[in-house]
Amino acid sequence: MIAAQLTARFPNGMMSLAVLLHVEQQTGSYGAAGLVLAATSVGQAVAGPLTSRWMGVWGMRRVLTLTLSICVVAVLGLALLPLSLPGYMALGMVAGLSTPPVQAAVRTIYPKLVNSSQLTPLFSLDASLQEIIWILAPVLITLVSTQVGTVQGLLLVALILVAGGAWFILSPEVGRVRIPRSRNPLGTVVLKPPVLLATVIGFLLIGACAAVEVGVVATFEHGSLAAGLVLAVFSVGSLAGGLAFGHIPIGPWAMARRLVIVTVGLALTLFSLNAFWLGGTLIVAGIGIAPALAVLFAITSASVKFSETAEAFGWAGTGQLIGAAAGSAVAGFLVDVSDPRGAYLAATLFAAVGLVVSIVFVRAFPDLRGRDASPRPDTEPLAVTPS
Repeated sequence: MIAAQLTARFPNGMMSLAVLLHVEQQTGSYGAAGLVLAATSVGQAVAGPLTSRWMGVWGMRRVLTLTLSICVVAVLGLALLPLSLPGYMALGMVAGLSTPPVQAAVRTIYPKLVNSSQLTPLFSLDASLQEIIWILAPVLITLVSTQVGTVQGLLLVALILVAGGAWFILSPEVGRVRIPRSRNPLGTVVLKPPVLLATVIGFLLIGACAAVEVGVVATFEHGSLAAGLVLAVFSVGSLAGGLAFGHIPIGPWAMARRLVIVTVGLALTLFSLNAFWLGGTLIVAGIGIAPALAVLFAITSASVKFSETAEAFGWAGTGQLIGAAAGSAVAGFLVDVSDPRGAYLAATLFAAVGLVVSIVFVRAFPDLRGRDASPRPDTEPLAVTPS
């Protein structure tokens, strides 16, 4: 299941760069490419809670198959059709809106695959292994798009979408797990304090990561091997942190402790732009990333009913997407008005605000030490008092 969902989500790490490089080549404008990426991101943000909730109405396989089919057609259109900027933006938004909700689906399935004591380590392992996507996917799509062609790059995205999506959809677990229809209106679940905290802190944490990416690119310029290596060690630090600390029980202060590591590591980047210094400090910061994401996944799962799990993870994913856009925008502005240190300052501030939020609202974090992190069943036994 982990291998299937990682393969199905692999195009998520390729799409942005593939679209950016293709639209820039076709239009000659990075500004135009940025608008298409923005339309794609808006589509993904809007779709997250909606398509996740639909899985409880129509079933996971139907929703995943429908969204996958539309997304593949949209990507093929971007690759093969002679489009104007509005056309690229329209297809980009369609691709974003139809992004298959694999992440929400698999994190809804996990509690049905393992016992309660294994669930938190499984969330940590998932958060760690997803770093493989962000290490390998950008390198692969950049290599194909620059050395072979941008059309071929988008065709590769479509091919992996089909192969990975089919593998995941045909997995027996996807067919066996049935999400009950939620009885609450759309959006109600995000008002639960743990889910709201997971969405807000996910926004800030991924915003910090996006700002780091802008800073590294601005430090070493586009196409530099050093930039790719520094970003890779950032992800390696996250992978190592998740594997090393995934077994630690999650208490109310777990998020704050992990965000201290992230904030301190990012703050140290401000002292030097040397590649070795940045690599070392980002490894430190990365050690807290996957464990922090594991906390987000666990508190979300433990605080909702099973019928609400997919929608809750959809909202969390939307928060992270908006955070990535905000982090990139703020970091880019600060780089323009100062130098690359502005991006690392933005990353540090995003992480520091997340740390403050996790401290101020620590009472809203559930204590999962010795407790089942699985979602609550939708039907529970009623205590009957004999007359």
